[in-house]
Amino acid sequence: MNSTALYAAALCLAVASHGAPAQAADFQVSRVSAGGTDAALLQPARPKASIILLTGGDGRLTIDGNGAIGRGGGNQLVRSREAYAARGFAVLVPNSGYDLAALVSYMAQIKRPVTVVGTSRGTQRAARGIAAGAHPDRLVLTSGFLSDASGNADNVMNTLGSPAALPPTLVIQHRADNCRSTQPAGVAPFIAWAQKRARLVWLDGGSESGDPCRARSHHGFEGIDGRVVSAVAGFAAR
Repeated sequence: MNSTALYAAALCLAVASHGAPAQAADFQVSRVSAGGTDAALLQPARPKASIILLTGGDGRLTIDGNGAIGRGGGNQLVRSREAYAARGFAVLVPNSGYDLAALVSYMAQIKRPVTVVGTSRGTQRAARGIAAGAHPDRLVLTSGFLSDASGNADNVMNTLGSPAALPPTLVIQHRADNCRSTQPAGVAPFIAWAQKRARLVWLDGGSESGDPCRARSHHGFEGIDGRVVSAVAGFAAR
């Protein structure tokens, strides 16, 4: 079995088991200024790597002086932020209006490798940031605007133009995502375009209510947050 197949098998095992961390890490939460905006920073004493979480929608969050998040806190990545910190990652959750390259540099000073994780419209912002010169060590795209077949022309493929701009990338997609702009049909064209720079994890299960493009749907991985965290953490820790 080649290394890609071994990696995929390991991810599938982690996803299937929901993968609770072997040892929870203590971490501090604060509000910081980074990349031209305010952000919540969750920082263990000795982080093993860094993760930047890019929310979907309009990207706007309210972050109080202690780093707690009000508006936007239900987004799948945002509501899972403490799970990544508990696994030993330094985690940054920025408000809208950020310079992604500056955010990557900020987190690189805390601990490399730095993985950028975007969900839904956050995948658009991740692509724009990389096109503008951001250089994360890794990239994760969940419920992504990946290709024209995803349902929206403002997508990662069209923004980057060439797969050469991609760092090592993980795509996480729910098989039953019903959002019109992140359709599962968009995944295969993206993986083919990426030319082995991207790996894929399909998820299913969970529940759906309300708007199919919102957080409490399959698009937002409602009910299976742990499986998303396990897949992202396994990739970001490599």
